[in-house]
Amino acid sequence: MDFADVLRKRQMMRSYKDRPVADEVLQRVLQALRRAPSAGFSQGHRLVVVTDPKLRQQAADIAEGRYVDLGFPRWIASAPVHIYLCTRERSYHERYGGAEEVRPGYSEIPWPVPFWWFDCGALFMLLQLAALNEGLATGFFSSVYTDELDELAQVVALPDDLALAGVITIGHPDHDRVLPVPPNAATRLPNDQLIEWRV
Repeated sequence: MDFADVLRKRQMMRSYKDRPVADEVLQRVLQALRRAPSAGFSQGHRLVVVTDPKLRQQAADIAEGRYVDLGFPRWIASAPVHIYLCTRERSYHERYGGAEEVRPGYSEIPWPVPFWWFDCGALFMLLQLAALNEGLATGFFSSVYTDELDELAQVVALPDDLALAGVITIGHPDHDRVLPVPPNAATRLPNDQLIEWRV
């Protein structure tokens, strides 16, 4: 698929067909992890891939209420693949804390930007585009509530040193299902409101 086509099709999907994702296709999508950036090659990305229907339903039971309240049909458990997108902050401190061995007198940077989250977002986009390239669709759910994120982390028994950004849903898109537009849906701002030039 042409990259421009992939970008055009990039969207959050909340409607999936009742059809599994082939293992070899999912493995190709997951190869995007190998190309994901990480500050100093810290490699703090961590993924947990879930295809078990019971675990997918547990996640839906925790997170889906908000979407249903907005008028969306239930969709989270219907996605045949959930990918828990996590980061391990300690990997960054280990990488930069050990830099004294490479550069005498070096100490770890103060991290004005928490690159473990920055890199997590970059990985999310690579996985989303890789899935689209395979003819699949992706969605994403998370929470602004710490308790809810903790509950989602418990579904897959995340170790204490991992932080959960959210869950990517992957499956075959169901374009026949017309979904409601939320009442507070925003429209895309024109580029001239988002980009400034210094020439």
